Amino acid sequence: MSKPLADRIALVTGASRGIGAAVALELAKAGAHVVAVARTVGGLEELDDQIKSTGGSATLVPLDVKDTDGLLRLATALNERYKRLDVLIGNAGILPTPSPIGHIEPKKWDETLAINVSANWHLIRAFDPLLQAAPAGRAVFITSALATAARPYFAAYGASKAALDSLARTYANECSKTNIRVNLFSPGQTRTRMMKSAFPGIDPETLPPPDEVAKAIIPLCLPDFSDNGKVYDYRAGKLMSFQPPA
Repeated sequence: MSKPLADRIALVTGASRGIGAAVALELAKAGAHVVAVARTVGGLEELDDQIKSTGGSATLVPLDVKDTDGLLRLATALNERYKRLDVLIGNAGILPTPSPIGHIEPKKWDETLAINVSANWHLIRAFDPLLQAAPAGRAVFITSALATAARPYFAAYGASKAALDSLARTYANECSKTNIRVNLFSPGQTRTRMMKSAFPGIDPETLPPPDEVAKAIIPLCLPDFSDNGKVYDYRAGKLMSFQPPA
């Protein structure tokens, strides 16, 4: 069986559970050595066991993505060991409890923006040189339809994803003449713990599991994937272009 990401290095944030763990496993199955970043050590160890069972390999990095110095140390370590990064998956995120705008706790607002937006900026800042050093650097950031839906009671999450979309699109434009391709992936409602906590009334069995969604992310990580600055809508099953401003 061919492995299209053989000998590639792939970093995944939020890799201890949900979509992050599933995409890390799929990347390993495709041949990549996975650098799995998450706060939960137990979840990372479970992922490592799964990856090893498929013949893959991983480096576990227990790290909070809000630890910007830690991200820079990780970038330095990867540079010393591999001299490049082939795939970056910005998946770590939080979905706070739905609340009217005026009732959102300032601490929770700040935390949502810190994890969903600022941490991804720090990822780009730390790992762009390593992506530039790869023959075909690929970056994928996990977004949401709530970035544009303006759904009531989801202001913090929606605003953070809208900001992430703008950040990723700008990065894509800056990379247009390089070997890096930057895209967004919108999974829609998925059978994850985060979704269950935000939408307790939804039957999880009606939602696609993370491993099914993760399989659709892998094509965006391949060296021959040439689209840039687009969003892949998993539920619609297609890539969508962003319209430039008039």
